[in-house]
Amino acid sequence: MADIDVAVLAGGLGTRIRGVLGDTPKVLAPVAGRAFLGHLLDYLSAYGTRRVVLCLGHLADRVTAWLAQGDANGTLDVVCQIEPRPLGTAGALGYVRKELRSGTVLVVNGDTFVDADLRAFVASHRLSGADASVLCVQVEDASRFGRVEIGPDSRIRSFVEKAPGSGTINAGVYLFSGAFLDRLVASGATSLERDVLEKVPPGTLNAHVAKAHFIDIGTPESLAAAARVIVGGANS
Repeated sequence: MADIDVAVLAGGLGTRIRGVLGDTPKVLAPVAGRAFLGHLLDYLSAYGTRRVVLCLGHLADRVTAWLAQGDANGTLDVVCQIEPRPLGTAGALGYVRKELRSGTVLVVNGDTFVDADLRAFVASHRLSGADASVLCVQVEDASRFGRVEIGPDSRIRSFVEKAPGSGTINAGVYLFSGAFLDRLVASGATSLERDVLEKVPPGTLNAHVAKAHFIDIGTPESLAAAARVIVGGANS
C-alpha cells in the first residue's frame, strides 16, 4: 500500500445520524473513546499506507481542527481537500483527482469500516486486469445496502435493489486505475454508486469477496454497534 494513495470520502451531511452527533461530522463520530477517523487511519497505516487525501465538505473545519490536535496517525501524510459545495461521492473524487498521484488509488467511504486484508484486495485487483475493483462482503442482512451479483469469473454482473435477507454487498472500498478516475471526472457524475459503478457494462468491475467484519456508522443503531466491530472484531 505504500505506493497507493487513499481517498477517503468524508463530505456527507450525515442526516440520518444528526440527532445523535449534532454538529460533529460523521467521520468524527466517537467509537470506543476515539473519533472514527482515527480508527480508520490506523487501519490504513497498518497496511503500509503513506498518503491519504480526505475529501471533506460538511463541517470540514471540525475535521481539520481534529487533525491539528494531533490525534491522527503520525506516520501518514494527510491532505485535506474541501469541496466548495456538495458534489456527491463521484463529484468529490473528481474534485480531488489532481491530488491523487499514484497509478492505482484506493477509495474508501468515510462512514464504513471493514477489517479486510487490503494486501489480498490489491493482489486480486492486479491479477484481474480490471480498471476498477470493488471490495465485497457477505452480511446477514443486506436490506440496507443492496446486493452485488457476481459471476464465476469474479466480475460483477449487476447491482440488485435492496431486499431482506443475507447476501453479498458492496463494502464501500474500491481500487481504481488512473484511467478509470479520469473517465469519472470527464463524465461529470455525481454519485459514485448510481452514476458510475451501476452504469458500466456487466463484467467490467472486478469483485473481491473478503471474509471480514463490516459496519456502516450511518445510523444511530449501527454507530452504537461500531465499537465491537472495530475494536472487538464482532459481526455487525
